[in-house]
Amino acid sequence: MPPSVEQIEAERPYLLRFALAQLRDAAAAEDAVQDALLAALEARERFAGKASLRTWLTSILRFKLIDIVRKQHRELATDLSEDLDDSDLDGLFSASGHWQERVSAWGAPEQSLLAREFWQVYARCAEAMPRRTALVFAMREVLDMDIGEICQNLEISATNCSVMLYRARMSLRECLQLRWLQGESA
Repeated sequence: MPPSVEQIEAERPYLLRFALAQLRDAAAAEDAVQDALLAALEARERFAGKASLRTWLTSILRFKLIDIVRKQHRELATDLSEDLDDSDLDGLFSASGHWQERVSAWGAPEQSLLAREFWQVYARCAEAMPRRTALVFAMREVLDMDIGEICQNLEISATNCSVMLYRARMSLRECLQLRWLQGESA
């Protein structure tokens, strides 16, 4: 049985939070959600129920987000002069290259990813990163794009992409460690 309009509309707040965390632009996030909901309404007869309604809607939204990211990239002037200062990461490692501090237990990551608070903290952590670094991370880890596609869309090299992903992961690790896992206020 296809989902009702009310069931689809009930997922709007979740989808909006998801889109906002990726785009960091309320208007663009709202547009993406509107497009995704419209596409879902048009295709609701094809919803087979093999996945949850939220998963199905999130999948539709992901494709809309990828389209927006591509469009934004084409419209923005490309600034490839990424700050290459790694000195802020040096304090995280010992002279032998090992972590200075042991990472605390992550608990149940599947449950954390679904928690609203997690996405709020993630959004704040992503905002603290350089915009292109956060964009590359979101394209790779949230939108599940492959590195070749990211490089082609952003016109960067695979090496530059890998460096930005590394920096994003280190930044997120530290930020999430402070704001999420230790429960400190942001």
